[in-house]
Amino acid sequence: MRKKILIMDDEQDTLTMLSMTLKLAGYEVASAETGQKAISLIPEFKPDALILDVMMPDVSGIDVLDAVKKQIAILPAVIFLSASVRNEDVNAGMAAGAYTYLFKPVLREKLIETVKAALATIN
Repeated sequence: MRKKILIMDDEQDTLTMLSMTLKLAGYEVASAETGQKAISLIPEFKPDALILDVMMPDVSGIDVLDAVKKQIAILPAVIFLSASVRNEDVNAGMAAGAYTYLFKPVLREKLIETVKAALATIN
């Protein structure tokens, strides 16, 4: 069974690139352009991993992660992918329970390698 990845980003180009990259790597992918949509997709899609942008116009990636913790018992692997390089954002993401925090733009190889490593922590 293919692993499921939910991607959340408010930039359509980023969502498209990440989705295509992960689909070509063999993953089933769902995408959300808002935090609210990501939160609503989680119970039905049941992702094995989340790739969350920190800075979103409605609900931040960190707030989405907090909502996920209230929705499901077993937390998916979480990767923050953000343009924000501020130490406070990185520290907040890691403290919230992320596997790692990547900076945009990310190389495709680095993304796939990170997803594989993050998924290995939940098996």
